[in-house]
Amino acid sequence: MPRVRPTIAIAALLGAALLAAPAAARGLAEIKSSGTIALCAHPNSLPFASKDGRRHGFQVELAEALAQQLGVTLTRDWIISRYDLFRAQCDIVMDSIADPEAQQQSGLQLSKPYRRSGVALALRAGDKTHSLDDLAHRKVGVLTSSIAAMTLNKRGIDTVPGLFEDELLAMLAKGEIDAAAVTPTSIGYYNLRHPEAKLRLAYVFDGQPDMSWNVAVGMRRPDAELRQAIDDALTRLLADGTVKRVYAHYGVEVLPPR
Repeated sequence: MPRVRPTIAIAALLGAALLAAPAAARGLAEIKSSGTIALCAHPNSLPFASKDGRRHGFQVELAEALAQQLGVTLTRDWIISRYDLFRAQCDIVMDSIADPEAQQQSGLQLSKPYRRSGVALALRAGDKTHSLDDLAHRKVGVLTSSIAAMTLNKRGIDTVPGLFEDELLAMLAKGEIDAAAVTPTSIGYYNLRHPEAKLRLAYVFDGQPDMSWNVAVGMRRPDAELRQAIDDALTRLLADGTVKRVYAHYGVEVLPPR
């Protein structure tokens, strides 16, 4: 999965890995005794996570800051496919979707939310679009079979399907489409890698069902002490600006959770 996919798809894969894996859940005392806390992440899915290269992804960087707050070091358990499900030994998943349905599917317990994500509209610099009403007679790139595609099609807006968010953003930058319905994460990271594009984003889907969600730290059946310790650590990381700084490394703006 080298190209940027929606956050929810990555979280669903990793959540399923934790649910299916045979490893026993670890509480705070055991984590502190071992001196490590383990993160499940995809090894090739920047800006989320990466095993190699100069950038390691905001999930890894934030997990490292979280581990430091807990007084332990971070280890990584790389998850690629279903074949890896039964070897997963990790304790946490970053950017887990704080949604009852997603939580039920993953089987994870969640920390307090620490940011908001969802779907936004990417536009070229100078485009004055501010609402869905401004998209009449325009071509909008969408992920195939996505909620954004269904929402726009119901309004009679011309959509162009694609499989990857970065492909849609490249089409937008080249002028092949007029807008792209993608995650703000993808827009920010695309601008970081292609500063000449100067794409802007508009939150035209706010209020639309399933188009906005909070994210949190997912934990495999934690004890009360671990859950509280992670909540307390997140409170400190939000207060001192660490969360914003980590995401800023990847061009991503941190919006407060709802």
